[in-house]
Amino acid sequence: MPVMTAGAAEVIAATRNWLVRAVIGLNLCPFAKAVHVKGQLRYVVSQARTTEALLDDLERELKFLIETPPEEVDMTLLMTPGILADFAEFTDFLDLVEVVLRTHGLGGILQVASFHPDYMFADAEPDDIANYTNRAPYPTLHLIREASLTRATAAFPDAADIYLRNIETLRRLGLEGWQALAVNAPAKPKPE
Repeated sequence: MPVMTAGAAEVIAATRNWLVRAVIGLNLCPFAKAVHVKGQLRYVVSQARTTEALLDDLERELKFLIETPPEEVDMTLLMTPGILADFAEFTDFLDLVEVVLRTHGLGGILQVASFHPDYMFADAEPDDIANYTNRAPYPTLHLIREASLTRATAAFPDAADIYLRNIETLRRLGLEGWQALAVNAPAKPKPE
C-alpha cells in the first residue's frame, strides 16, 4: 500500500466523513454500510496531475481489486484531488474509464460509478438538490465488483427505486440541511 502523505490523509478523512454522514447517514446507498463496517472499502488517493497518470492509477486499482478477495477488499474509492476539478473534464474522463474496462475485459466484472463536487445530472439545473446524490468532496471513481452489486441489489427490495428515494430524501433535507452535514472538502487556506 502506498505511503500516505498529509494531503492524502486529509482527502481520505473528508471522503470518509462524506461516506459516513451523507451516503450512510442519509441511506443514499443501502449497501455502503456493510462494506464500511466490515472494513472492505479501500480508499486510494491519486497523486496524478495528468489524465495519463490517473489512467495508470485506475488500471493499478482495477488490477488490485481483481486480484484481492472480496472478503478483504470489496470495493475501492479512488479520489483525484489534483486533477479533473472541472466537471466537464471529469465527464470526458469517464469515457476513457469505459475504454479501460473494455480493453481489460472487465465488463460484467467491475464497474465504475462517479462522484464529483460539482456533479450535475444532464437533465438538472446546477442548483438542483438532486445533483447532491452524486456530490463528493473530491472527484472520485468508485470501483465496484459486479457480483457484489448483484448480490446487494437482490437482497434489497425495490433497488431500482433507490435513485428516486435519494432525490426525495435530498429534497426534504434541502440545501441548508446538506450544508449542515459538513461533508464538503476542507477549505484551502488563502495565500498570504
